[in-house]
Amino acid sequence: MAVFIHNIATSVPPHAVKQQRIREIMKQHLASNRKTKAIIHRIYSQSGIEKRHSVLEDFIPNNNGALFFNGEAKTPPGTKARNDMYEQEATPLFLDVSQKLLDDNKTFDKDDITHVITVSCTGFFAPGPDFQIVKSLGLKPQTQRFHIGFMGCYAAFPALKMAQSFCMADPKAVVLVVCAELCSLHFQFGSNIDELLSGSVFADGAAGLLVSSKQPEKPAFSIDKFATSLVFKGEQDMAWSIGDSGFDMVLSTYVPNIIRDNIEEVVQPLYDQYEAQKEDIDYWALHPGGRAILDKIQSNLQLKPPQISASRKVLAEYGNMSSATVLFVLKELLNTQLKEGDKILPVAFGPGLTIESGLLTFHQTYTETE
Repeated sequence: MAVFIHNIATSVPPHAVKQQRIREIMKQHLASNRKTKAIIHRIYSQSGIEKRHSVLEDFIPNNNGALFFNGEAKTPPGTKARNDMYEQEATPLFLDVSQKLLDDNKTFDKDDITHVITVSCTGFFAPGPDFQIVKSLGLKPQTQRFHIGFMGCYAAFPALKMAQSFCMADPKAVVLVVCAELCSLHFQFGSNIDELLSGSVFADGAAGLLVSSKQPEKPAFSIDKFATSLVFKGEQDMAWSIGDSGFDMVLSTYVPNIIRDNIEEVVQPLYDQYEAQKEDIDYWALHPGGRAILDKIQSNLQLKPPQISASRKVLAEYGNMSSATVLFVLKELLNTQLKEGDKILPVAFGPGLTIESGLLTFHQTYTETE
């Protein structure tokens, strides 16, 4: 039974900040010497990011933010203060994406939704966003609800796997999936490399999709296969834990090399399943965890620039929004001039070090004979 991604919707907070402005604030408040200033300048200038969105006003010119006081707070806000803002600001993003998914499709209305899956690793509250979606959108009280938490940047893949399983088990299932991350709430004013790296790439945003086995009425992706792998030697190089002053992210400089050295082994099961080769993949929807990751993968797999241009565009315009980011990339691809039958290989990375991948096929139109 074929299962489809019918449409994809995205949403970002209203506050957009140029990367160069954040760079200068970091240099002003963290650089006590010329060497540190040079390191910060290099990290931000070579990030491949032009701007990022945030629910915070702290880095907006001439504003005094409620959390970091425009980058001049003497005491970092505690985890509770950050999580309170998460509950306040994440809910509108979850709801905005959900409403867009209902409004922008020709196939389903709210009474067709059977399952809601929400995804986030940047905050917690209960009843959670899954409850709020059912309540605010007027979905049936019997709608089944699931939340995937604290899995990091690859978490859209477990959500998609769940959605596919629900649809294969029940041909009438229609699954609404929404990922929303407020990474900027956990910004740390620290000068070690891990803190500088994470502070230079993470941003806020939300994205979602509708999944069903019903034949699509407009261009869509069919979900063909998933693969997962763990690279145990990277366990200490990418991690995410709860601290007294927000969530602490470990993102070492070794991560791009670890991913580069293992990417072929990770996607090989997909090739084997479909008796395919790298040359059969038309586009790669790579999670743009950072510019170095994209550069290393492109070089190692000898990919052509157009094959990963969607990932570079999302990185430049939005930064790394954790679990939502790969869905932004898929939407960007869906809006480009794809051809019937084009093969898309999405890949995302997260704590573990976990590498998740999949295989999608683009359909301008779809017939049962396929």
